[in-house]
Amino acid sequence: MDARTPDSEIATAAAPAWGTARIAPPALRPALTWVHRWVGLIIAGFLFISGVTGAVISWDHELDDLLNPHLMYATSKTGTALPALDLAKAIEARDPRVQVTFVPLAPEPGGTFAFGVSPRQNPATRKLFEPGYNQVFVDPVTGAEQGRREWGAVWPITSETFVSFLYVLHYTLHIPEFWGIDRWGLWLLGGIAILWTIDCFVGFYLTLPPRRKATEAAKAGRGFWARWKPAWLIKTSASAYRINFDIHRAFGLWLWGVLFTVAFTAFSLNLYSEVFYPVMSKVSQVTPGPFDLRKPVDHDSPIIPARSYQQILTTASTDARSRGWDDPAGGVFYSPDFGIYGVAFHEPGGDHGAGGVGPPYLYYDGATGAFLGQREPWVGTAADIFLQAQFPLHSGRILGLPGRILISITGLVVAALSVTGVVIWQRKRAGRVKRRGLRAAA
Repeated sequence: MDARTPDSEIATAAAPAWGTARIAPPALRPALTWVHRWVGLIIAGFLFISGVTGAVISWDHELDDLLNPHLMYATSKTGTALPALDLAKAIEARDPRVQVTFVPLAPEPGGTFAFGVSPRQNPATRKLFEPGYNQVFVDPVTGAEQGRREWGAVWPITSETFVSFLYVLHYTLHIPEFWGIDRWGLWLLGGIAILWTIDCFVGFYLTLPPRRKATEAAKAGRGFWARWKPAWLIKTSASAYRINFDIHRAFGLWLWGVLFTVAFTAFSLNLYSEVFYPVMSKVSQVTPGPFDLRKPVDHDSPIIPARSYQQILTTASTDARSRGWDDPAGGVFYSPDFGIYGVAFHEPGGDHGAGGVGPPYLYYDGATGAFLGQREPWVGTAADIFLQAQFPLHSGRILGLPGRILISITGLVVAALSVTGVVIWQRKRAGRVKRRGLRAAA
């Protein structure tokens, strides 16, 4: 295939593993080719960024450990860990501008306690303080503070903020708040994900043999698979353009299922409250969680809890035992925007990188301590389990280490599809311009 290859041959994504493939009618293929071309050009740059960053952040914890041992590993090598709640109180005593909003209850072997903090309201201005950090790392044995950092900071990019910078770039592009709204990046990439999801099916349709070729092949006695098989192959002995085209088409076919899953879950995660959850609630039986039933308060007016971490943990531990949960309480958080406590039950380190859909949670009201609900892995209606699986599917963590490897490879493939698609468009555009010039000269 050379530069004169017709546009109808361009495609990106591949075939699903179900159903009998149909040949696109002649009138439909040019329209789908046009859609695929321009949708691909619109989303190519965004997918390149998301693909590369996604390939990296699949290993966020490992990279953080490598880049920031002074934060991640405790200075003390042996000893009994101090009570995490006492260390949390010490953090707030050192800086009254912040409140601890996440408490890890047991450190990983050799690791620090990584506390999450949020700014309190400045009584003088009625706005939040700006402490310049949202994580505090503490030696669990000595209680010494080993460092602070702003997770997700835009600038400066240092070894301490590099991984979180990529993480936030991946799903928001670091688009800042304006007009009082801080979700522009989520909405933009959520819209890109919708286009990508649709384009997965358009690209697959275009990999099928055109009717003209199908008719010729049928006369020659060749079956459908024989006609479709070249779309799955890369002809390494061909020209650079043909190899580029084959990579674009074949990579999309080989990983079609994963690409569709990543595209769909990117939409569901970025537009969860705006589109995904409302639609799911209309078409299926969804059990609303405590965060689905409340609206967040104004960001500068956080809810001060009346119940302490200790009170919540005492209640949660009793409730977990009554449910037959064997894992200990591994971490507890408080959401100032919603006034909700959440307690996760897992062994140290079990809240990241493990297979499945994450640990179980119990939720409580910050003002009254009343039980608000629970999240138990793989328990609930089919829609509940589908919702649970969205992030684990997107990150690959649902399959543990093999899933993370697959998602990392997929991120590189997404970047490659973006580049090869633009190259195909540029080459064909140059060919069309040249042909128009020759016709004009004639």
